[in-house]
Amino acid sequence: MLKVTDQPFTGLSLDLEEQEIRPVVGRNLRFVRRARTLLDVEEFTVRGSGVTAMMGPNGAGKSLLLRCLANLVRPDSGTVTWAGSPPGRARAARLGFVFQKPVLLRRSAAANVRHALRVTGVPRGEAVTRADRALADAGLSRLAGMPARVLSGGEQQRVAIARAMALRPECLFLDEPTANLDPASVAAIESTALAASRDGVKVVFVTHDAAQARRVATDVVFMHAGRIVEQTEAKSFFETPQSSAARAFLAGELLAA
Repeated sequence: MLKVTDQPFTGLSLDLEEQEIRPVVGRNLRFVRRARTLLDVEEFTVRGSGVTAMMGPNGAGKSLLLRCLANLVRPDSGTVTWAGSPPGRARAARLGFVFQKPVLLRRSAAANVRHALRVTGVPRGEAVTRADRALADAGLSRLAGMPARVLSGGEQQRVAIARAMALRPECLFLDEPTANLDPASVAAIESTALAASRDGVKVVFVTHDAAQARRVATDVVFMHAGRIVEQTEAKSFFETPQSSAARAFLAGELLAA
């Protein structure tokens, strides 16, 4: 079973904005369970800005690759580096990770964001200011005092993204953040991702939705059977996919694992 956590790290008192994380590089990453290879990636690098859409059928390895790169799951073999050195807790907040189903504390939306800031060493007054700004940017100011767990699914997801963005990450990994959400929530999350990208954050956005990828992506990584099959600019991917698997996926055909 994969064990991951969306809880903030504790015990840090560092100036996180001085802790570089890009490029995030995975090399020779393999993950095998019950004789099935779930991930087999020779090399993948996250650098620069823009929005990378990570696409592929269920079981392609998209989420697993993202979690390995974020140091949430350890591969059976291979290495991950952040800015040339192994991942570590000191820089963890510089890589924001938002799951498909947000994990929120039993407190208000604002308190969820403030807590993440406080445990990374941000002074109380600054934490309040940054939390308020992050929630405002996510369009959630009016809900700041509401218990986070009574908000709608889309609102909870936006709180989770605001919490990640309040830490001023260099990279923001979004693992199918709009799955099963209403159109208004989808639009709000896409807008937040694009705004983060314009501010210099590198966004990696896992999605099954080709229309969504067309709207937000500057480039596309297409995965199938645990491998990266294509990696190219979004326009080229949608107009002239190079692999039979990508062509079949875009045509809506089922792909064997």
